[in-house]
Amino acid sequence: SFGTPANHSESHYSQITKTWNSGEPSQEWPADQNYPKSTATTHPRGHKRPHNNIQKLQASLASVKVSVHDSTIRKKLGKNGLHGRVPRRKPLLSKKNIKARLSFARKHLDDPQDFWENTLWTDETKVELFGRCVSHYVWRKSNTAFQKKNIIPTVKYGGGSVMVWGCFAASGPGRLAVINGTMNSAVYQKILKENVRPSVRDLKLKRTWVLQQDNDPKHTSKSTSEWLKKNKMKTLEWPSQSPDLNPIEMLWHDLKKAVHARKPSNVVELQQFCIDEWTKIPPQRCNRLIASYRKRLIAVVAAKGGPTSY
Repeated sequence: SFGTPANHSESHYSQITKTWNSGEPSQEWPADQNYPKSTATTHPRGHKRPHNNIQKLQASLASVKVSVHDSTIRKKLGKNGLHGRVPRRKPLLSKKNIKARLSFARKHLDDPQDFWENTLWTDETKVELFGRCVSHYVWRKSNTAFQKKNIIPTVKYGGGSVMVWGCFAASGPGRLAVINGTMNSAVYQKILKENVRPSVRDLKLKRTWVLQQDNDPKHTSKSTSEWLKKNKMKTLEWPSQSPDLNPIEMLWHDLKKAVHARKPSNVVELQQFCIDEWTKIPPQRCNRLIASYRKRLIAVVAAKGGPTSY
């Protein structure tokens, strides 16, 4: 709300405000106000009209106290379709990443569905013993936020965790391997040796199957590249910073939700629950993810290589 100077009536002051907002000229300016000189062009009627009416109004009301309540701002933003929201977390994309993502999507946009069904999707993830996989809400009264029933206990570093490697195809989940110790190129190559071809056979992929992996340094190291070439494993070129293009991320979410629902009490149980729940993933779930894969590519093209909703 705007305050009204003592020597002017409220109606007269409102008329001035309305005139400035409308952009129409007026000669009824208060005589005791020192308004800034305008550099505007001459109006056809011979008056001067400012280039920016809002700036003119702000300058002329510099000596008037203006008080705007937070709720007024929120209502104004709400009318324009703006509301407070928690920002989505997405990988940081450089210009190089965006260009690579867009190139990948355009290149494979018209690939037949058989190509994606014959791809073995792989990735690693960390599963924490007491990790948060979903948001939680509680119904509580005022001043009861710290009652035991209204809090979620936390443990430093998640109380322990396991790192797992997994793979899947349109026909269902492949093998899941628990990674012990630090993951390096040698460990990664051992995982591929023990799990990739058995998974390819179990999932009945064709001879032209392709291995998908991201650009982690362990995956693209010289020794790993030579190992893949020696073992005649064809890999799918992959744009960095693109978890939204790998449908296995959806299966990781399913896995963590199912494991935490069983409330493992130690790391040993956590490992066993991960293996158990991975094998329970329905083949239909895997098939749906691959059947809609082209939509992911379309989303990347529509976003011009930028972040998508996946």
